[in-house]
Amino acid sequence: MYGQVYLVGAGLGNIAYLTRRAEELLKQAEVIIYDALVDEQILQFAPANCQLFHVGKRGGQASWLQTDINRLLVSECQAGKQVVRLKGGDPFIFGRCTAEIMALQEAGCCFEVVPGISSALAAPELAAIPLTDPVLSRSFTVLTGHEPADLNWEIFSQLETLVILMGTQQLPEIIHQLLRHDRSPKTPIAIIQAGGTPKQTVWTGTLGDILETTRGLSLSPAVIAIGEVVGLRDYLCPPGSPGFLNKFAMSDQSLPLAGITILITRAAGQNNEFRDRLEEFGAIVAEMPALEIGPPSSWQELDRAIANLDSYHWLILTSTNGVDYFFDRLLTQGKDTRHLAGIKIAVVGKKTAASLKQRGLQADFIPPNFVADSLVAEFPESVAGKNILFPRVETGGREVLVAEFTAAGANVTEVAAYQSGCPKKIDPAVANLLLQRQVDVITFASSKTVQYFCQLLTQELASNQNLNQDQQTDYPQTKKDQNLDNLLSDVLSNVYFASIGPQTSQTCIKLLGRVDIEAEEYTLDGLTQTIVKWASHRDKQIN
Repeated sequence: MYGQVYLVGAGLGNIAYLTRRAEELLKQAEVIIYDALVDEQILQFAPANCQLFHVGKRGGQASWLQTDINRLLVSECQAGKQVVRLKGGDPFIFGRCTAEIMALQEAGCCFEVVPGISSALAAPELAAIPLTDPVLSRSFTVLTGHEPADLNWEIFSQLETLVILMGTQQLPEIIHQLLRHDRSPKTPIAIIQAGGTPKQTVWTGTLGDILETTRGLSLSPAVIAIGEVVGLRDYLCPPGSPGFLNKFAMSDQSLPLAGITILITRAAGQNNEFRDRLEEFGAIVAEMPALEIGPPSSWQELDRAIANLDSYHWLILTSTNGVDYFFDRLLTQGKDTRHLAGIKIAVVGKKTAASLKQRGLQADFIPPNFVADSLVAEFPESVAGKNILFPRVETGGREVLVAEFTAAGANVTEVAAYQSGCPKKIDPAVANLLLQRQVDVITFASSKTVQYFCQLLTQELASNQNLNQDQQTDYPQTKKDQNLDNLLSDVLSNVYFASIGPQTSQTCIKLLGRVDIEAEEYTLDGLTQTIVKWASHRDKQIN
């Protein structure tokens, strides 16, 4: 039996403007075929086993032929798959849907069209430009600027308000045609780039001066609005206005991380607060989980330690994962926090302390600089002769901590509480961001994330080298004789590496050759603040 195809509008390229119906279909999709302007965040709704095909068309770059996209839709549907064809904006507004629907109909495939928010309407709105007004604009016209020579400018020049999509490369010709057909050079014009996203930028002027205002700038992707209503922007949202348009709908380019794309490489499900914090400062955040956290290969040692809790003086916890797995296992063994009444607890880091507090317990000691390797030097009492329980990651943990405690005379019991491993592959959307050089900063919160990031990206590059010519439309061309180390260095040449602390920085230097940003306080909040400080310093250098 055939599957079904859903032609879905992704809206403005910002997950905040995705419809509920679109989200529902993405969560059920077996195949997603998506365009260039679809926000990578939206693809997070895709199930883990969902196939992703990037078929976007961008000017001047190799791209899929429409006939190939049609064949792909039909073949996946005939294979019995639930297919989401994800398009920027609305599928029926310059979305090339007709050809795809005709191909589906000819093949006997079922399909559904799901509307999305078109940038033709929303981008001017989010720039405080109303397209209609009782006096200035009783109508508006939406047109494509892709081939201006085919348009009837004699008619269009007389219309009150024009909204032009895909027109920035033809802007000089569009203005020439309007002026040639008696439109006033004083007519207001706005160019809204990346409307409704953190990269939104608005340039305003007149038909007579906008080319000079934007000379040398890269404007695409953008919506062009022309007409007297553009002048209303100064009244609806003047500079410094406290109104909702400044705070909510219009991105604040004064935010320190505005326009900067940051890739997070922590374990899946552990990025929410970090991501939110970066986005508060204006960053565009993508996620590439470089760790998978799971139970240890055996619970035997931890269960034995839990059975003998009353023999320990201290419990050491160096991560939220250690807290979660230890206390979950404690409950599984029929015990609770009351069985820790005679044991003191030391934790590393604010997040670990907060996780412990959620269990109803207060840490007895937190080292002031949040580094596990300084735990012994700062310890509040002599550990000579003390029995210490250390639930930790099964492999690749901190050997220095155990060695220093042992050297100080402590009896340390190390037990595996959880395991961390490398995911199987990179999300295709994130791989595309990296290979298209669209990432500005990559953050690393542990040495393992650096190690696994390099492993995953090298694996992706090796796979890319083996693609045939037809499959290489998603990625830049690579020289087949380049070795993978050179490829890795080339792909990351314009990226800044941000590390949470000295140990992680050492791994960055070893595997990536450098580290550009190191947190002053070795926490995620500290890393955020250091990135903000770096961005401010960089902007001053650029200016």
